[in-house]
Amino acid sequence: MEPNPTDEAKHIESLYEFGERLNEAKDKSQNVKDYEGIIDAAKTSIKAKQLVAQLIPRFFKFFPDLSNRAVDAHIDLIEEEDLGVRVQAIRGLPLFCKDTPEFLSKVIDILVQLLTAEEIVERDAVHKALMSLLRQDVKASLTALFKHIISADEPSSDELFREKVLSFIRDKVFPIKAEILKPREEMERHITDLIKKSLEDVTGAEFRMFMDFLKSLSIFGEKAPPERMKELIEIIEGQADLDAQFTVSDTDHIDRLISCLYMALPFFLRGASGSKFLNYLNKHIVPVFDELPEERKLDLLKALAEISPYTTTPESRQILPAIVELLKKYMPRRKTGEEMNFTYVECLLYTFHHLAHKAPNATNSLCGYKIVTGQPSDRLGEDFTECYKDFTERMSNVEELTKVTIKKLTQGMNEHNKKMASAKTDEAKDSIKTDKQNTTTGLRTCNNILAMTKPLHAKVPTFIGDKSINLSWKEATKPVLPTTTSTGGKRPASAVNGPGGNFASKKGRGGGSQNQLVNRAFEGISHGGRGGGRGGRGGPRGRATEILSNRSQISSLGACAPCHFEVARSVPLGLVLPATLK
Repeated sequence: MEPNPTDEAKHIESLYEFGERLNEAKDKSQNVKDYEGIIDAAKTSIKAKQLVAQLIPRFFKFFPDLSNRAVDAHIDLIEEEDLGVRVQAIRGLPLFCKDTPEFLSKVIDILVQLLTAEEIVERDAVHKALMSLLRQDVKASLTALFKHIISADEPSSDELFREKVLSFIRDKVFPIKAEILKPREEMERHITDLIKKSLEDVTGAEFRMFMDFLKSLSIFGEKAPPERMKELIEIIEGQADLDAQFTVSDTDHIDRLISCLYMALPFFLRGASGSKFLNYLNKHIVPVFDELPEERKLDLLKALAEISPYTTTPESRQILPAIVELLKKYMPRRKTGEEMNFTYVECLLYTFHHLAHKAPNATNSLCGYKIVTGQPSDRLGEDFTECYKDFTERMSNVEELTKVTIKKLTQGMNEHNKKMASAKTDEAKDSIKTDKQNTTTGLRTCNNILAMTKPLHAKVPTFIGDKSINLSWKEATKPVLPTTTSTGGKRPASAVNGPGGNFASKKGRGGGSQNQLVNRAFEGISHGGRGGGRGGRGGPRGRATEILSNRSQISSLGACAPCHFEVARSVPLGLVLPATLK
């Protein structure tokens, strides 16, 4: 039923009169009838409601006894069918807190629920209202917003609000941190503490987002003291669950561990200790390496290779025996029929060199070398001749196989060049280009192996401890992603991580993965359903189970490698050849 124009005009005229008297009054609290008239007008015509939406918050602070009626009336306006009324009411919400800060948390709660609005103009009003509150009181506003991230563990609607809040923080708050986080150090510390509390239950994508933000704060900048780097490493260690017992069948845990190793690399470079990671690998992972799924082994070895330059001498000495045993396993002896995985050997040789460079005399008993440091650990009085013979024989066999493979790869590259010259379609050219890139990576792998075995034949070898060897995958221009996937998960995929719902799932919520191993976590895994456990969150401590990301995005230390190269006819790079190949 259309409102009577005469009645509508009277309502609007009355509202103007109420507003004028309140504006002119020196003691506005005496004009109770005027404010009550404004509140009552919230049930009249559309145009009157739009005016009421401006007047209620404007004079709200002067009538504390009417606060409940005023808030209820304003919320009714927010729920109006008319878009114009809703938008006007939303715009007025920050005014409730301007002089009555005790209402800020409640107003934030209302705005969070409105983040799900479908109309663009309405969502824009919500965003602007939230930004206004952040500028009024950044500390209280951030606390109120993060409450919806930390405690959203019951109804599914809470999950939606949580995702919307995360999107808002990522898209609207983080980009202007320098403008709103003032005083800078105090507010950076406050938001850091809020983020750390939020990490009890996050997806891989969320964890990556939060870590990227923390790294951008000045308190963790280039001039940050060592204890700040330790703080970030401890956050990553917590996400990796390094206090948990490892189970071989828990592929989620190994994925999380590998990804966290890559995330920690820049901080190792800046002097942070990797002892806890290395101790866990040495105690729990390396001893059961053979039992790990094949697709996890290569990622783990690559991670070990990339962190090896940043180990300390005690750490190197501790883990070196396990690395030598793995190296021997994957460097076959001559004519035994054992297979050789070139990529594994590249990773292990690189790790061996960097560890042995820091603890050279440890190789005396492990490889039969004669390195003198003057320490009892030299063990020069013992006979390790058989160790030396075995180790150098394996290296010689590796070198022979590698040279044969280089020849085949070179032949394969010539074939690719011929095919490219005769290719007619773009699809064929793209396929050949990929083959050439993979073959190039294979050649890098083989050349690296030869460069690393050459100095190891002497009784007193030279261990490479610098950056002269560039790992083959770090030069890859177009990664070829593995097709393996992972099980388990944490939070279901959502829009918070951008188009396509690339949010990783939460632990214990079941479902299957959507993305490939290399991009697993920060590029997004979708696992549906809620699992058991604390507050509906399944799994120990509710951490993200899928964090494995594109290496180039995790750190500037190198992208994840293509996992295949060609030997004449596309032999994969975990290239495996029999040791008897001639």
